[in-house]
Amino acid sequence: MSTSTYLTYKKSIANYLKVKENNVFLFWKGRVALYAILKGLGVTLGDEVIIPAFTCVVVPNAIIYLGATPIYVDIDPATYNMDIHKLAAAITSKTKVIIAQNTFGLSSDINAIVDLVGDRKIDIIEDCTHGMGGFYKGKSNGTLLKASFFSTQWNKPYSTGIGGMAYINDEALAKKMSDYEAQAIRPSIKDNITLRVLIWVRTNLITPTTYWTAVNMYRWLSHRKIVTGSSQGEELEKPIMPFGFFKGMSKTQAKIGVTAILKMDLAIAHQRKVAAAYDKFFARHQISVPIVHPDFFHTYLKYPLLVRDRAVFIERANQQKIELGEWFNSPIHPITKDFDAWQYTWGSHPVAEMISSQIVNLPTGTNIDNAYLARILAFLEGEIHHILDSQSG
Repeated sequence: MSTSTYLTYKKSIANYLKVKENNVFLFWKGRVALYAILKGLGVTLGDEVIIPAFTCVVVPNAIIYLGATPIYVDIDPATYNMDIHKLAAAITSKTKVIIAQNTFGLSSDINAIVDLVGDRKIDIIEDCTHGMGGFYKGKSNGTLLKASFFSTQWNKPYSTGIGGMAYINDEALAKKMSDYEAQAIRPSIKDNITLRVLIWVRTNLITPTTYWTAVNMYRWLSHRKIVTGSSQGEELEKPIMPFGFFKGMSKTQAKIGVTAILKMDLAIAHQRKVAAAYDKFFARHQISVPIVHPDFFHTYLKYPLLVRDRAVFIERANQQKIELGEWFNSPIHPITKDFDAWQYTWGSHPVAEMISSQIVNLPTGTNIDNAYLARILAFLEGEIHHILDSQSG
């Protein structure tokens, strides 16, 4: 990967994160970047990798592809990130890596995790698929540790349609990542054309009115591999690496990324403004929301909300043309059955299981203008009896 388009994109990412561009590596999806990092760290059969029991299925997939074992840890209902006390109990002599997730844009408490690990030979990876643009104690999410990975898929901090990258702050690991990046499968002409069509459709045709119809159609098509999807059919059926998984970034993604990343700070400022309006609304109704420590800069990629009956709540929102997200509808979203295949035992993490059965995401995107925000708040007012306190469930 040496063409000017890729190098320009790497430089754009490095400038944003204030890091060296030689330490940025580009891949087809964020999960490919995660797999490459784990492989570079030597994760293999017999190793354990600790992850939150409130994540996307692609995270345990990458671990299992390498023969390692995902160890799930329940979450703190105050933050939706891993419960530090339960994390301590999960560490064993087989623990090789801990993945610290930026849930909905809120960083994990990195210092607490580092202190917990101490001098044990355990690597910590930042999962910044939600968290790019945020800060932890004044430092950019994704730049705090040896390795981090990011996603630029739909509804992420900024979008290239699909896409991902890694930042590596370790010379030996960076050398391996450079080799992996060079070895990755090159996206085909079909990949590029399909991606361009999807980006055009999403940009020009998806509105609050068409949102759920479009999302359901997209999922149906991607599950059957008719279009390039966030999660292809095989990834949701069993944790066996699909053919062609280890793919590099396309020029289409890199070209879009150079421009898109420049707009991210404005988008984050907007997300925080919308989130502040939600905070004010819920404070007026004395409904607790997730806690944000003053040392954390939360980007509010999504605004989580717990409700009594999610299906009813989403249906009523849909009737009023209000788009709601559903991250994460299970401890390993979007898996809702056959959990044993992903080495998850149902009933083992009650907080995550309860929250994943009741959560919806209020939108914060740049399409939320004042009129749309007023409609959302009016909808919430009318459905206030369905909304649960985030600290009580």
